[in-house]
Amino acid sequence: MKVGLYFGSFNPIHIGHLIIANHFQQFTDLDQVWFVVSPQNPFKNKQSLANEYDRLEMVELAIKDYSNLRASNIEFSLPKPSYTIDTLIHLNEKFPDHKFSLIMGSDNLAGIGKWKNADILLRDYDFYVYPRPGYNVNESYDNVEIVDAPLMEISSTFIRSSFKEHKNIKPMLPQKVWEYLDGSNLYG
Repeated sequence: MKVGLYFGSFNPIHIGHLIIANHFQQFTDLDQVWFVVSPQNPFKNKQSLANEYDRLEMVELAIKDYSNLRASNIEFSLPKPSYTIDTLIHLNEKFPDHKFSLIMGSDNLAGIGKWKNADILLRDYDFYVYPRPGYNVNESYDNVEIVDAPLMEISSTFIRSSFKEHKNIKPMLPQKVWEYLDGSNLYG
C-alpha cells in the first residue's frame, strides 16, 4: 500500500488540510493519506500548541467520513521534538509492506535542508508537493512530484487568533471540529 504522510501540528485541523489530503489521495497514486499529528515540531513554539490528544481527536473527528484518510499518533511515543526521519524509520519497521511518501507544501520543501538527515529523506522517499505562493520547487529532485492542488489561504494560526477574538470561523472548520471547539477553552 502506498501511503502519503501529511505531518503537522493540526492546531487545529481545518478545511484546507482536508481539501489538500483528499486531493492528494484522489488525484495521485496514493492509496491512503495519514495525518501524522506531531506533538512537538522542532521548528514551532510548544506553548501555542493545544494538547496532542485534543489535536488527534479533532483530526479523527474531521476525517471520520473519509475512508482513505487516517489519523496517526505514531509520534506520541517517540522522543520529542519529533523528527521526520525518526518517524519514518519507526513506521517502516512497524509497516514493512507499506511504501511511505511525504506530502508537503513547497514552503516546507524549500527549507528541507534544515531538517535532520535531509539527504536521506531526499534520497529514500518520494515527495508530493503542493505549491505555496512565493516558494518555487527545486526541479532537480528526481523523487519530487508537484501536484496541482487547490491553494488554501487558511492557517491554523489565523483560526486560533480569530477564535480568541470570538470571530465566526465556523466555515473554516469541519463541522465536528467546530462542535469540539465551540464552548471549549482550547484556544481562548
